[in-house]
Amino acid sequence: MKVKKIPLRKCVVTNEHFEKKQLLRVVKSPEGLVTVDLTGKANGRGAYLSKSAAVIREAKKTKVLERHLETKIPDEVYEALLKLAADE
Repeated sequence: MKVKKIPLRKCVVTNEHFEKKQLLRVVKSPEGLVTVDLTGKANGRGAYLSKSAAVIREAKKTKVLERHLETKIPDEVYEALLKLAADE
């Protein structure tokens, strides 16, 4: 039986590779709207973050998401990420 390949993605803050399910995805749509992608399949440019409040705060402080997505990230996105990280 063939073993199913598990997709790995890299956290933009820690540069560690994780399974896709262990990360949170932030996506910039073609219209320029930045949202948290819960499905992992939203259309647009995506960046991945670890499900850790410390990592999310570090991303906000260093503006690493803004550099990866090439746009301003609203505070609501960071608040939603922190809420999702707290639920884990």
